[in-house]
Amino acid sequence: MKPNERRAVAAMYVGLGLTLVAAAVPYTTQLLADHVRAGYPAYTQERIDAAVTTYLVLLSVVGALGVAAWLWTTWAVRTGRRWARPAVTVMSVLGVSVGLVGLLTRDTSGDTGLPPVLGWAGMAPWLAALLAVALLWRNPRPMSR
Repeated sequence: MKPNERRAVAAMYVGLGLTLVAAAVPYTTQLLADHVRAGYPAYTQERIDAAVTTYLVLLSVVGALGVAAWLWTTWAVRTGRRWARPAVTVMSVLGVSVGLVGLLTRDTSGDTGLPPVLGWAGMAPWLAALLAVALLWRNPRPMSR
């Protein structure tokens, strides 16, 4: 592996870690419940709990897909796959798109569906993805396989 590829792999591992943190944060705080309660003050605790559970399932699936994408693309770069650079780029674009949806989508209350802190946490892995893409496309050369 060339130095830029090694640095890209390091950035990708950071992105993996940020994805794991972003997926865990909703489980460790009351941010979701507080956000739903503020947007829908007439909701009963049962409805708030149901909404939070739905969000947790959705965020867990997105987090698991993100982890899988990081592991797959990191493997591709480490093993010198010819298609690694385009794959990392495509996965990064998909990841930032999903992050922006989480950050910007408004629900029927008029507020964002996710609390802003969780939306921004979902965007954090994008910084590592941007660095990895930049490093991989810097002085590109065909990968060996």
